[in-house]
Amino acid sequence: MYAVLTELMIKIPSQEPWSVNLPHLLLDTCFGFALTLLLRSCYKRLSQQPARRKIGSHLAVLLLGCLVWTQWKWLTLQWLYGQVWQPMTWFDVGTWHSASLTILLTWTALYFAYKATFETMEQRQKAAEALDLAKEAQLKMLRYQLNPHFMFNSINAICTLILRQDNQHAVSMLEKLCDLLRYSLYTDPLAKVTVAEEIDILQTYFAVEQCRFRDKLALTVSADDDVRHLLMPSLLLQPLAENALKHGMQQSQSQYAVSVSFSRQQDYLLISMLDNGSGFSAQPAATSSGIGLQNCAARLALIYPGHSLFQYGNRPQQGAWIQIRIPLELPATASTEAQ
Repeated sequence: MYAVLTELMIKIPSQEPWSVNLPHLLLDTCFGFALTLLLRSCYKRLSQQPARRKIGSHLAVLLLGCLVWTQWKWLTLQWLYGQVWQPMTWFDVGTWHSASLTILLTWTALYFAYKATFETMEQRQKAAEALDLAKEAQLKMLRYQLNPHFMFNSINAICTLILRQDNQHAVSMLEKLCDLLRYSLYTDPLAKVTVAEEIDILQTYFAVEQCRFRDKLALTVSADDDVRHLLMPSLLLQPLAENALKHGMQQSQSQYAVSVSFSRQQDYLLISMLDNGSGFSAQPAATSSGIGLQNCAARLALIYPGHSLFQYGNRPQQGAWIQIRIPLELPATASTEAQ
């Protein structure tokens, strides 16, 4: 660009002979390009200086580069004309130096503008990567937040069954507990599973608890056929079910019933959980009973920011209700086939 502008605005109007015009333009442009590389290296070194000295140092380097470039232009032009040395007039000093300074100032401005833009983009990218890592770590923490009381109670129940020599129930409960722990530990906490898979693991969890409570606990799960293949976060309902059993079941109840339903509501997957227990206290999130609720709400907010709904409350007659609404999401294979 510099060579074209110099040729059109200076060389051609001055009517220089082509034997001088082209060689001088080539020497001028090559030296200017080399000079910008040198300036770039100097600017990098000077960027480590304190702010007060940085401006003065940059200006000094820029002016020095301008003087050197102007002298190179003048000396090479004299050499091409066959003259060893001819001093510059004051008019030449002003015009030649101002032209060199204008070009170098423009290049310097573009250099720092590009550098600032690149650094801003790099910082944004690093901030986005840091945010993604933080969200990933938080999701993993929420995903692995299993209540230790469930483990202790399950192991104690197995021990009780063994002491009673009820080996069949003990083995069955131990197998289901192993299935649940294997699924929890080896399933990618960031991966999503189908509604059918979530139902299977939820039924496995209740089967473990049913070994403890026997006929006192009843689970009902219903899911429309058109939602069983949809995706949802894995083990999303397990903390809610655990919370319901721990804080909703009353000792005086002859049967504690939990029903879970999955349905489609326009472009959303609707999940409902009902029970006939004691319901929520006035401020469930302020007590230990709010851990499962906070866990579920936090995961939904991270996975579907601004596109999920999590509500809960007490039923008019008895018990509690929880409702979750998340966007419809098909597995990758199903999405490809649909296209």
